[in-house]
Amino acid sequence: MKKAFLVLSAVLFLAVSCKDKEADKETVKKEQAPAKEEKEFKMYEMSQMAALMEQMYVDNMRLRQRIIDGDTIGDFPKHFLKIYMAPMTDETDRDDFFKEHADKFIEAQQRIYIDTVHAKERFNEGVTSCLACHESKCGGPIPRIKKLYIK
Repeated sequence: MKKAFLVLSAVLFLAVSCKDKEADKETVKKEQAPAKEEKEFKMYEMSQMAALMEQMYVDNMRLRQRIIDGDTIGDFPKHFLKIYMAPMTDETDRDDFFKEHADKFIEAQQRIYIDTVHAKERFNEGVTSCLACHESKCGGPIPRIKKLYIK
């Protein structure tokens, strides 16, 4: 009986000491691991200008398809005129260069709706006016804009 008690005690002692060593290892790992800085997730919010340009892109994709299909063009979208006043991500970008290109863009867009006989050519001119501005400022959407061209 004494032998069984001694063997049982030895087994329990070894089991407890092994668990303590594992717990110590985890504690050391946690202490050595660099503290992770908790970063607050911030949702990206588009400026009104960025949202307007996204809407103009969608409108032009639809117009492109109508021109390709030979459907009626409809009326010039008046919300395009918000390009002159929509708040930008960086208001310093609203300079003379931007205003000049905004004028050219609006004129090119209006010509599509005036000269429907040559809608394809006028539409491609409108796309070119987008590219002319974006090549100098905010080049990110250039690949998407190029997809608008009607071949």
